[in-house]
Amino acid sequence: MRGYTYDTGAEQQERALLVSLVTDESRRSGVDPQHSLEELVQLAETAGVEVAGTVMQNRDVPDSKWFVGKGKALELKELVERDGISTVIFDQELSGAQVRNLEESLDAKIIDRTQLILDIFAGRAKTREGILQVELAQLTYLLPRLSGQGKNLSRLGGGIGTRGPGETKLETDRRHIRNRISELKRQLEGVLAHRSLHRERRRKTGAVQVALVGYTNAGKSTLLRQLTKADVLAENKLFATLDPTSRQLKLPSGKEVLLTDTVGFIQNLPHDLVAAFRATLEEANEADLLLHVMDASSPMRDRQREVVEEVLGELGASGKPTLLVYNKIDICPPSESELLSGGSDALRVSAFNEADMDMLLGRIEDKLLGRVTTLRIPASRGDLASLAYRVGDVEAQETEDDWLLLTVRLNESDMAKWGRPLEPYFIEGDSSGAE
Repeated sequence: MRGYTYDTGAEQQERALLVSLVTDESRRSGVDPQHSLEELVQLAETAGVEVAGTVMQNRDVPDSKWFVGKGKALELKELVERDGISTVIFDQELSGAQVRNLEESLDAKIIDRTQLILDIFAGRAKTREGILQVELAQLTYLLPRLSGQGKNLSRLGGGIGTRGPGETKLETDRRHIRNRISELKRQLEGVLAHRSLHRERRRKTGAVQVALVGYTNAGKSTLLRQLTKADVLAENKLFATLDPTSRQLKLPSGKEVLLTDTVGFIQNLPHDLVAAFRATLEEANEADLLLHVMDASSPMRDRQREVVEEVLGELGASGKPTLLVYNKIDICPPSESELLSGGSDALRVSAFNEADMDMLLGRIEDKLLGRVTTLRIPASRGDLASLAYRVGDVEAQETEDDWLLLTVRLNESDMAKWGRPLEPYFIEGDSSGAE
């Protein structure tokens, strides 16, 4: 059996073969297998792996022993030996037994999509909270698969799939790992309590919160950087942001709000990972407004939108006021741009266009504080004037003969709840507040 050595200094880049199995079930799920495989290539490159090639197989159901068919496993073995491949990465989750069988047959390290994502997170986590969350997700994922982790556990610092908890934790018995999982959950509960305390303080001070959410690599960090002039990491890579980043954002009216960047979502995001990062993702649940950032240039943007909305639903944040932001419009073909939808709650921007950023700031202010409009109320209707003061923020008041002119900022939700009697008194052509 050929031996492998992995340089702990990562001087020798791993060569990997990427494999995807397309089944009847995966076809019914609506996921484009070709796009998913292309996304796996991006994930592998983000993890620092050289992609030597890709293989796709069609089967009715996965093989219980090899995942792919036995004949395909032999074909993979030939590719591994011919091209000097050290790692085979599968686009779907594997069982511990399948990992063990494939490792013995291919004489290579076997990684699945979930483990690859966890590995990227392990390399990106910088804060104590992020490190705890990644370790919890990794251990939760590995616990039922310990019997199939032969090659992954046999070397110190052995490249992708081995970052994070480390060999000493993963080779201990299940009881020790369960104890460690319990301890991590206890520590994360403390983190969640601390974060909740900060949120409560922000609520008491009247701080308004806006959260950037979206598919990974949609441009959320770039938008945060452009809007707030913050010195934050913005890379054209998947999961460039792992730990949440918050900065003060100044709106056109001068009011300041808190803008938070969150970890990006991805299709087939492991449920264990969503659970582990719930404390971080709670920022989206607590926000007054969500900016759902989408990559307008992506051919899979509609599916990506569904993925984000599904995860937000799991977090209980699906009913939040949301502004859909189609980013990267500058690299979106005009024919594709015409297909973008979302109505009045959507806009198209390039993060590098100053006019677009000014437009986005204006829309954020409109969603949070309401739009400025003018009411022309009979001077004898003191009840309507009083209602305008209660429902909106009156910025100016004038009299004109028997009329009262009020310049007022009206929040759409408040207007919908209490302000309907004011609708007939909007000056013609300036009824935006009544939407």
